[in-house]
Amino acid sequence: MKRIRIAVVGLGKIARDQHLPAIADNPAFELVATVSPHGDGVGGVPHFPALEELLADGPAVDAVALCTPPQVRHDLAALALERGVHVFLEKPPGATLAEVAALAGLAERSGATLFASWHSRFAPGVSAARGWLADRQLQRGSIRWREDVRKWHPGQAWIWEAGGLGVFDPGINALSILTEILPQPLFLCEALLEIPANKAAPIAAQLRFRDTAGAPVQMDLDWRQTGPQSWDIEIETDAGVLKLSDGGARLAYPGGAASGENREYAGLYAHFAALVERGESDVDVRPLTLVADAFLRGTRRTVEAFED
Repeated sequence: MKRIRIAVVGLGKIARDQHLPAIADNPAFELVATVSPHGDGVGGVPHFPALEELLADGPAVDAVALCTPPQVRHDLAALALERGVHVFLEKPPGATLAEVAALAGLAERSGATLFASWHSRFAPGVSAARGWLADRQLQRGSIRWREDVRKWHPGQAWIWEAGGLGVFDPGINALSILTEILPQPLFLCEALLEIPANKAAPIAAQLRFRDTAGAPVQMDLDWRQTGPQSWDIEIETDAGVLKLSDGGARLAYPGGAASGENREYAGLYAHFAALVERGESDVDVRPLTLVADAFLRGTRRTVEAFED
């Protein structure tokens, strides 16, 4: 198969820690350019300050991976899709649901692939969890997703702005797993969002969902946790309790267990390559829909200012 010539747009922490190594390790891809208004890119690869300049004067590209903040992602994705360039969207796929729907329509008309990625779905325990839960009756569920924002998002001011999601940036990872493994659809009942006095996005949230069969699911999000981090999902069923821990890396359930090396981004790029080869798109917005519902229906509480 011809290698997919890809450019990475946005060279922040996630691009350097995850995207660039995953591309380098996948023989289906060839990194031909990077794009960012800041810095000089990576050694030996042509670098451009703007996507327009790459598409006008740079090497030929088949695909772009958009690792920018979500607030600016739509216009970049639209520019690429209009030229027939395949687009990989880092999560969340956009700042609003409407813009992602518009991109999906544009991808269909252009014939290019659009992939709204959810890396936590490729954690080692997720697929087996989905299989085990498929024939079970859910009784209740709980999510505890607590981490230290200073460790994982140092100096990222955009994440505290409108559209940056705040604590839902990691929290949406849990929702991406939940919407993947539960046999019934999930919807929000109520939410409490704690927003620092000097920020526009929440630092913590308590949410209550239920599935369409009536089973309740509680969610606890907090960005102020120090020490050991918590990324745990527990699902009580008629056949016992299933637990995903370490963000889906470890799975335990009655009669079985699974764990493995974290190769989430390797899985994402393998899936993206397969989509491109088949001429298909994958744009699942269920996790973003639940977050949008939290902002739509949630009660807001102002808490003390937070300095990161």
